[in-house]
Amino acid sequence: MRPIRPVSRNGRSLMAVTATAAAWAVTAMGLAASPAAAAPTTTTAQTPAPGDTCTAADLGTRHPYIKSTEVSPTITHFKGWYVTEGTTGTQTVTTTTQTVITVSVGLNGKIDGGFGTEALGKVGASLGFEVKVGYTSTNTESNAVTWNFNQPGYYGAYKGTKKVTGTYVSLNCNRVQQGDGNWALKWVEGPDGGNFTTYSTLEEGAVRCQDRVPAGSIMAKAQSLLDCGSAAAKAEHPAGAVAPTEKQTRDRLVQRPALAGGTSAEQPKVTSGRNARAALDCQAQAYKIAVPGKPLSWGAPLLADDGVRLRPSSIFSAHLDNWRLCNVTERNGVIEASLWNWGNGGCATIAAQNAATERAVLQTVPCTEDDLQRFYIYRDVPGSSKIGVQNKYTGSMMGHDRYADGEFIRQYSSGRQDGTGTYTLIGV
Repeated sequence: MRPIRPVSRNGRSLMAVTATAAAWAVTAMGLAASPAAAAPTTTTAQTPAPGDTCTAADLGTRHPYIKSTEVSPTITHFKGWYVTEGTTGTQTVTTTTQTVITVSVGLNGKIDGGFGTEALGKVGASLGFEVKVGYTSTNTESNAVTWNFNQPGYYGAYKGTKKVTGTYVSLNCNRVQQGDGNWALKWVEGPDGGNFTTYSTLEEGAVRCQDRVPAGSIMAKAQSLLDCGSAAAKAEHPAGAVAPTEKQTRDRLVQRPALAGGTSAEQPKVTSGRNARAALDCQAQAYKIAVPGKPLSWGAPLLADDGVRLRPSSIFSAHLDNWRLCNVTERNGVIEASLWNWGNGGCATIAAQNAATERAVLQTVPCTEDDLQRFYIYRDVPGSSKIGVQNKYTGSMMGHDRYADGEFIRQYSSGRQDGTGTYTLIGV
């Protein structure tokens, strides 16, 4: 990657920021470190909805909000089976995989974070039936179907499920201006969102062409795969498996996913930024990103393979605790910016190989045009400097496990529910 040198918006030297300019910059952004009263620091007890009140402690958290769902009966395993007069009774049929459904939420195919589990839990609650809320796949299910065939005929032995897909957005706590001009903290729809896929418990069975089954059911879907009007269905067969018809083979190929390619959720694509040439447009103001009311703040590493840690500020900090907001934009009251470190000249990022990893460490790398280096900043009411920080690409919130010198800053899919993801942006 080619490093990008920061450029002051007004063309001034980064070392020549006066105290007056610093104070003006903080006030203009509504992030002043004045001791104005902020909201209480207790977290929201129940799952929020858009417009609900939140507190300053919620600035570093997020919750899923389900926007849409679609349920479709899907056959995951299937086999045509012929039963003759003398072969009725309980038999075990080895089926063929028809469709593979993998549970995923957004980037994280392997759901090991709270956000994905919470999102799928909300999906099941809204639909009224249980869905898988952990990482799994129908490909791991046994393909054996045991069934009591009590009449002769042409059967489809199957396993099937309700495949559930849909979209979600992130609910984040942010300041909102009321009709009377006052400000309040509310849960709002954040800039990020994505898709999810899950499925209900698998059911198994056997169905004949002449059986009357409920429309739109899993059994009806299996019956449609029998190709009941074909010569193969009407011909006499010895007991046992029936070779799939051309239609069944075509259906199987259509329904089976392209396993080699994967989906965007399984294989996240990130712009590498190697060819980026534009310089960062950084504000003159520098900030500490500190733990509220305590001396430790984000400190960038000197070594490339280290991460951003909580560190005390001193004359020996060498500006590693000083950050600038660069290429700043704002939409619906939420700031988006790159975080450039004055001390090592790098930008804060989550490494691409760790994008879908819960508790991945925040690092600094040469600055490029890359969404992994972009962050949303959620703010407390004017007069308070409290903020929450969210990575644009991963959707995860920044936080720390415990308050201690040297503790890493990490990403958490739902944030830190104990309030340790709320920081203060203090002008220096």
